[in-house]
Amino acid sequence: MSRPPETLGIRHVALFVSDMKAAEDFYCGVLGYQVEWRPDADNLYLTMNGQDNLALHAAHKPLGETRLDHFGIVLRRAEDVDAWHSHLKGRGARILKEPKTHRDGARSFYCADPDGNALQFIHHPPIADRA
Repeated sequence: MSRPPETLGIRHVALFVSDMKAAEDFYCGVLGYQVEWRPDADNLYLTMNGQDNLALHAAHKPLGETRLDHFGIVLRRAEDVDAWHSHLKGRGARILKEPKTHRDGARSFYCADPDGNALQFIHHPPIADRA
């Protein structure tokens, strides 16, 4: 079985937050992130100079030991998403969400690692185009 196209590495992390305003104030005001996209009141996408993507998702239930929703492995092209999906499915990886194109034009799917951590394989044009 041949290997799918090379990735651009982990450049996307998604966190659950209990207070969206406090999180935005911290990541933007203190750390210097910029707002990339605010699709609604429960989701905020930030970037540091267009090199990465930090997603903040409102937690609508009590947070447990972790705040991690998932981390994303960025891919150069939208079609690489499907190549990685086929590769991982063929290797028996547990697919959590099938490939889809998102509202912002990104394309991705989700799978789980052996411990159940969620990985998103994603083509996110603003990051991929800068690589």
